[in-house]
Amino acid sequence: MHADTYRHRGLRRALVEELRRKGIRDERVLTAIGTVPRHLFFEAAFQPHAYQDKAFPIGEGQTISQPYTVAYQTELLQVQPGERVLEIGTGSGYQCCVLLELTPHVFSIEYNQVLFERTARRLATLHRPAHLFCGDGSLGLPQHAPFDKILVTAGSPALPRPLLRQLRVGGSLVIPVGDEHTQRMVRVVRESEEEFSRQVLEEFRFVPLLGQAGWKE
Repeated sequence: MHADTYRHRGLRRALVEELRRKGIRDERVLTAIGTVPRHLFFEAAFQPHAYQDKAFPIGEGQTISQPYTVAYQTELLQVQPGERVLEIGTGSGYQCCVLLELTPHVFSIEYNQVLFERTARRLATLHRPAHLFCGDGSLGLPQHAPFDKILVTAGSPALPRPLLRQLRVGGSLVIPVGDEHTQRMVRVVRESEEEFSRQVLEEFRFVPLLGQAGWKE
């Protein structure tokens, strides 16, 4: 296990200031980014890249999201202490750990078995106790619903109906929606049992959301 040194903490402070300049305003989100040691989610050889504001490959055709994207999605989610959050696409576990700084009740589901096992070991080593599952994230976790907030970290062709059904009334879903190349970030709020409002925001590029309610493999 690699250390979290004074130098790493300095690099995180610089990253937080960069995100602030790029428009992230939520101080709780910035504090979470400044707390989670992103370099520990990288192979040792690639750790010098950890505090640059860019995405990076983590194997299995997946990436660790750009810090700005993590901060942007987390800010949109507006997680309150004690809320139940479902994350679709555990990936490296970095976004999951940022969410855990905001609430202890984080459920995260990963489609890829290899990544799931690697990340489960990493989060255990880091003593970050999320509820981790391996399976089809596009279908959510109906057995643990409803959720206050749902965050999708992969691009979907449409709003997955199973996820909408797992939101509590007043809860919100943040998800990138579009084609295989670019997506627009969408924030959906469940206004009542049958009514949802949506906000279409900035353009991003994510790996595809695989599964029955996402892209077929």
